[in-house]
Amino acid sequence: MDDIHTPTVESGPTSNGVLNGQIPANLSLLELMDRRDAVEAELKALSSVLQSHGVHMSTGLTTIDGFPRSDIDVAQIRTTRVRIIHLRNDYKELMGRIEKGLHAHHAAIRERGAQDASTTSGLSASSPAGISESSLEAPFAKVNSVADGSPAHTAGLRAGDKITNFGIVDWTNHERLSKVAEVVQQNEGRPLVVKGIRGVSGMTFTLTPRQNWGGRGMLGCHLVPI
Repeated sequence: MDDIHTPTVESGPTSNGVLNGQIPANLSLLELMDRRDAVEAELKALSSVLQSHGVHMSTGLTTIDGFPRSDIDVAQIRTTRVRIIHLRNDYKELMGRIEKGLHAHHAAIRERGAQDASTTSGLSASSPAGISESSLEAPFAKVNSVADGSPAHTAGLRAGDKITNFGIVDWTNHERLSKVAEVVQQNEGRPLVVKGIRGVSGMTFTLTPRQNWGGRGMLGCHLVPI
């Protein structure tokens, strides 16, 4: 009997839905962020479908005798899992491209500042349309506490650090930190780039959310909105 616990469709780019099978190369940073939001929304909806059946991505779908369980819709669960796998791949690519876009934006800001110290505030000529420097630099959360031995502790975060970017989350879209929680859930075991401010210095951390580190949650730190 085929293994019905896992999808039979190969993981890869989506073949339908918000990304229509590929992410165009010429999308602006704002358009990439819009696509990211759409993927996050669909992933959240699909997770709700699995939760409604009382299962997750690795829950067994057969009885002890190896037959399909009769208490759940096995076909729908498998289809949902396939879609989640595809979307996670798209989400990873989107995050990578957004991260590169943010790095390019910051580099342009630094270069412009070195060339002209009197540059006025607001959008620069090289900034993506609709995104200001302040929207990418303003802190939106503060680290209230960090547990010893936690992923946050290992990454180097300290109590008092202010967070400006958590993966692809910044002060424009964190939604009272709910987006941070979503990014953490969707990236268990995957390194995230976290940027912040300690005192007057900018800091960059690599934080990998994970369970079973010996404490609560997948980060081991408490964030409070600013």
